[in-house]
Amino acid sequence: MCGIAGIWGDLPADIGAMQRTLDHRGPDDRGIYSDGFVTLAMTRLAIQDPSEAGRQPMISPDGQVVIVFNGEMYNFREERARLLARGRVLRSAGDTEVVLELYLAEGDNFLCRLRGMFALAILDRRGGRGRERLLLARDQFGIKPLLYAEFGGNVLFASELKAMLASGVVDDEVDPVALWQLLAGGSVRQPRTMLKSVRMLPPAHRLLVDRRGARLQRYWSLGTGRRPGLAQRPFPEIVEIVDATLADAVASQLVADVPVGAFLSGGIDSALLVGLMARCRQDAVRTFSVGFGDEGSGLDETDDAALVAAHVGTKHTRVVVTGAEVRDHIENIARALDQPTVDGVNSYFIARAAASELKVAISGTGSDEIFAGYPWFGAMHDHSVIARKRPLRSWLAEKFSPYREDGFLSVFAMQYCIFGSALADAVLARDMHEGLDAERSEARSVAGGDELPRAGVLERTSALVLRGYTVNQLLRDIDVASMAHSLEVRVPFLDVAVADLAFSLPKRAKLDPNPAERPSESYRSSGIKRVLVAAAAPMLPPNFDKRSKRGFAMPFGPWLRGQLWEVLHDCLSARSLQRRGWFEVEAVRGVLERFEAGQESWPRPWLLMMAELWARAVLDQAAPRVQRQSLVDTSSHLLTAAP
Repeated sequence: MCGIAGIWGDLPADIGAMQRTLDHRGPDDRGIYSDGFVTLAMTRLAIQDPSEAGRQPMISPDGQVVIVFNGEMYNFREERARLLARGRVLRSAGDTEVVLELYLAEGDNFLCRLRGMFALAILDRRGGRGRERLLLARDQFGIKPLLYAEFGGNVLFASELKAMLASGVVDDEVDPVALWQLLAGGSVRQPRTMLKSVRMLPPAHRLLVDRRGARLQRYWSLGTGRRPGLAQRPFPEIVEIVDATLADAVASQLVADVPVGAFLSGGIDSALLVGLMARCRQDAVRTFSVGFGDEGSGLDETDDAALVAAHVGTKHTRVVVTGAEVRDHIENIARALDQPTVDGVNSYFIARAAASELKVAISGTGSDEIFAGYPWFGAMHDHSVIARKRPLRSWLAEKFSPYREDGFLSVFAMQYCIFGSALADAVLARDMHEGLDAERSEARSVAGGDELPRAGVLERTSALVLRGYTVNQLLRDIDVASMAHSLEVRVPFLDVAVADLAFSLPKRAKLDPNPAERPSESYRSSGIKRVLVAAAAPMLPPNFDKRSKRGFAMPFGPWLRGQLWEVLHDCLSARSLQRRGWFEVEAVRGVLERFEAGQESWPRPWLLMMAELWARAVLDQAAPRVQRQSLVDTSSHLLTAAP
C-alpha cells in the first residue's frame, strides 16, 4: 500500500512536493525513478515484504520496465508459484514484483489476473527512445484511487487531488458540473473531480500513454450468470456456496506481514466477516466499533457489536466520538477527505483508532451493494412490478427517453439524493451555471453507471449502486480517511469472485419472495440479504437476525446545533459565501433557517459546510504554480534509467 505519483513528458511539475503530500499514505519509505522524460514516485506503507527487495519504484532485471503499485494483490502467492514454474526468477517475497512479472509475461491483459485492490503505473521502455509507453490502471471496483490530468501530450497522475495541486502545474479552478453533482447527490461522480482539469481513472479501466497521446480502455466489466447453474440450486446449497466463496475471499485478504484487524458494526456484514476471520486465526481478532454516547444514543450500535465480539472472542475496542472531538478535528477531516463529501467522518475516526494498533483492517463495505441490502433494491423491485403492469408505456419511456420521469433511471436516481437537481440549481451561484449541461438531471447523472441495462432489476440496481454511490462516496471516503492515518482497509465483499457469485444468484437468495415487511425492523422479517443472514447464523449469537437493520449513521444534527454551531455559521456566513462565489447567499440562508427551525435535516447544511471547509483546507492552502524543482529530497532513494 502506498501513494503514487508521476509525470509523463515535459511538465515543470514539482514531483518532490507531490511525493511529500502523499507521506501519510506511505510513511515507511520513499522512492523516485526518472529517465529524463518520465518520472515515477511513491511513498510506501510496508504491508508485504518490508525488506529492501520490496522497495519501489521496482525495476525489471533488464532495467527497461518500472512499476509503482498502490494496493494489494491477494492471489500473488498462487501467481508467484505459477511464474516460478515457468522459469521466472523472483527476488522479493511480496506482490509488487509478481505484478511486474505478470505484465512482462502477458502484456496489458495481465490486469485480469490480479485479484485485489490497486492503482498502478508501469513505464515500459523496451521499444527504445521515443517509443516508451506508460500504463495506468485501477482495480475492478475502484477501491484505490488514481487521478490524472492531460496537458497536450503530457500527463500528470497521483493518488490524491492534493498531490495534483502540489505539482504546481494543475490549475485550482473548480469544475461547476462537479460542484452541481456534489450538491445534488452528496459526492462528485467519477470520472470528474472537483478540479476542472483533473479526472479520476474509472474503475476497471487502464490509460495507455505514448508519444501519440493517451487512450482510455476498459479491461473488465460486471456481468451476470458467471456461475452457471447456481440459480437452480436449492437454497441450502446456495448458502454453502456463498459461505465457501466468502471464506476464501476473507482468507486471501488476511495475507500480510503485519497484523490484520476489522471494523465491527452492529450489522450482519461485518459480523460475518469477523466470524470468518476467526475461523482462519488462532489468535484473537482485533475489532473496532464507533459509538456516540448520549449525543447519539439512538444511533449507537456498539452494544450489538460488543455482543458479536464477545460471542466470536475478539479483542474489541469501542471508540466513542463526541461532538467536541468532531469540532476539534473538522479541519483535518476536510483536508483528509481530499474532496468534499456528505460522509466520511465515521471512517476517519474508526481508522484513527485502529491505526494506533494496526496497519490493516477489514471492512464490510460492498455487501449491501451486491446482496441487495439497501432499501433502494426493494423500491426498484416494486417499481419494476408496477412497470410490468403497464408494459407499453414503460417500454416507450425506456426506449425513447431513458431520462423521462417514469423511466427506471429516474426512479433509481430519486432513491438517494441530497439537494436533488432542482434545489442544486437554486443553491449553485448563477455565475457557476455557465457551461453546465442544459439537460442535467438526476437520471442523466446516474446513466454512466448503468453497466447492466438488460439485466434483472436487482442486478441492474447493483451495478448502478456500485458504479455510483459506492465508488463515488463510500470507497473514496474510506480510502482517503483511512490512509490519512496510514491504515490500509480491505473489502472482501468486493472480491471479483464474490461479485461474480452474487450476480449469479437467484432473486430469492437476496430478497425473500414473501417478506413480512419492507422496509424492515429486522433482517428476519424483511427477508433482505437472505443468503448472507443464513450463512452468518452459525457464527452469530442466537436470534441475532431478529435485531433491527439500520444503516450506519452519526448524530450530525445535534452536533451542528451544538458544538459545530459556530463552525457552521462561519462557513455559511454571507461574507464567506460571497468570497468563495460558489453558492447563492439567499438560498443558503434559507437552508440554515429551515434547519434551525427543524424543517430541514442535517445533510444539506453539513454538505455546504464541508464544501467550504474543504476549499479552505485544500484549495486555499495549495502551493502556487511553480517551475519544476528538484526531483528528490534526502529521504528518498533515487533511481535513474540505465544508459
